[in-house]
Amino acid sequence: MILDTITCSHCHNEITHKFCSQCGQPAKLNRIDAHYVQHEVLHVLHFEKGILYTVRELLLSPGKSVRAFVAENRSRLVKPILFIILSSLLYTVVTHFFHLDKGYITVRDKDNLATSSINNWVQNHYGYTNIVMGICIAGWLHLFFRKSKYNFFEILILLCFVMGMGMLIFSVFALIEGITSYKTMAFSAAISLGYSAWAIGDFFDSRRKFGRYLMAAGAYLLGMLTFSVIIFILSATIDLITKR
Repeated sequence: MILDTITCSHCHNEITHKFCSQCGQPAKLNRIDAHYVQHEVLHVLHFEKGILYTVRELLLSPGKSVRAFVAENRSRLVKPILFIILSSLLYTVVTHFFHLDKGYITVRDKDNLATSSINNWVQNHYGYTNIVMGICIAGWLHLFFRKSKYNFFEILILLCFVMGMGMLIFSVFALIEGITSYKTMAFSAAISLGYSAWAIGDFFDSRRKFGRYLMAAGAYLLGMLTFSVIIFILSATIDLITKR
């Protein structure tokens, strides 16, 4: 259907069809109503193939799925950064609802305000925290698997998917513990680490099949340790400066 020539309100290019050929702006913006809100909510929940599709693929064949996302098709899975933020948000909601709040760092020091403040920020912003921690882990993975064809940023994308799944695993165990009162969260860390080592090892091509899983687990733990050390140094430095 051809429309009368109009000017795009965004880039001022002439529009002859339903969308601007330069910036993609619709020729006519529909009014925001219930249908618009419903569409936006469904768009967030479903994305291209759906978040459930992404979870299934990452559970059954994480290495193959992420390799395909990196090199072949980026429309099949949910966008990685959004995936880790949403899964972290789900964990936050579940733990807060059942009062199971436990952070990566459990230091609480009334005498050191920066330490407590940074610790609280970490516990209340798992999505961003996981991205920063992912950077630390990616650095170690890039070192351990330096002979692979993948660069640092591709490994970081892998970690967004893997750590997002880790947060979903934590969420499931938190939900079970919240409903049943059984201390199932104690097992979630081991299962999450096991999944992460398997998924990361499955992503890299290596002849040492068992060795790559150990390397993946080691890099993951070293990345978490590096993150904790950075947080400790940062908070200690701020406390030292503010006390002068």
